Amino acid sequence: MQIRTLGIDLGKTVFHLVGLNAEGEVVMRKKFSRKKLLRFTANLQVALIGKEACPGAHFSGPDLARTGTPSTADAGLVR
Repeated sequence: MQIRTLGIDLGKTVFHLVGLNAEGEVVMRKKFSRKKLLRFTANLQVALIGKEACPGAHFSGPDLARTGTPSTADAGLVR
């Protein structure tokens, strides 16, 4: 399973993830707490992390940036 793009729905305590392959097909759906999300993304090699544009993006952005994966707050990226 090769995940190319990771979409994250940000919440206060629970984060929903959707992983897409190079063809744009959904290959993974998972739910994490903040701590488990950071642990999971730190060990994942993806081309892009897309997250919704909301206040939570400002809190999670710096933590996700430490993984070295480019991310965006473009809500239109994740459908």
